[in-house]
Amino acid sequence: MRQFIFLVIVVATVAGVVASMAPASGQSDGQAAPIFVTKIPAGYRDWRVVSVAHEAGELNDIRAVLGNDIAIKAYREGKLPFPEGAIVGRIAWSYVSSEENNKSFGREQSFVAGSPTDAYLQFMVKDSKKYAATGGWGYSSFDKDGKPTDEPAMKKCFLCHQAIKDRDFVFTRYAP
Repeated sequence: MRQFIFLVIVVATVAGVVASMAPASGQSDGQAAPIFVTKIPAGYRDWRVVSVAHEAGELNDIRAVLGNDIAIKAYREGKLPFPEGAIVGRIAWSYVSSEENNKSFGREQSFVAGSPTDAYLQFMVKDSKKYAATGGWGYSSFDKDGKPTDEPAMKKCFLCHQAIKDRDFVFTRYAP
């Protein structure tokens, strides 16, 4: 019996030492978790529309802003901060004139989505523990082929979103 108790103590001690040497969750090599998300959330094309927007200037795009079920519920209830697991997404296309539609109207007034932009998909993922350094949000951007934007570019996202900290760093308001 004494040998069994001794063996249990040894195993527990070894397990404790190994666990204390492992990096903390969400970290690698003792570094803080990245502020960017490297995978496109599954099923985003089936999410509900939050709003649409036209960005002029250098961007000159048209975009649809989407939310997963958690984000949509928070938007509808006016809940801030957004709850854990909320994801807000954006799909962006070039903003082009529609010759076909304009012929019907008799003048240039119709614009439609053209080709995908360089930052075709963007997502904000709410995880207050993992992304504590960036207001609880992880940021992502992907091109039309699903390739993520490089890390230096992603680090710029939070700088812009800090301007709207009082809205939990989310630019888009709900358009029912």
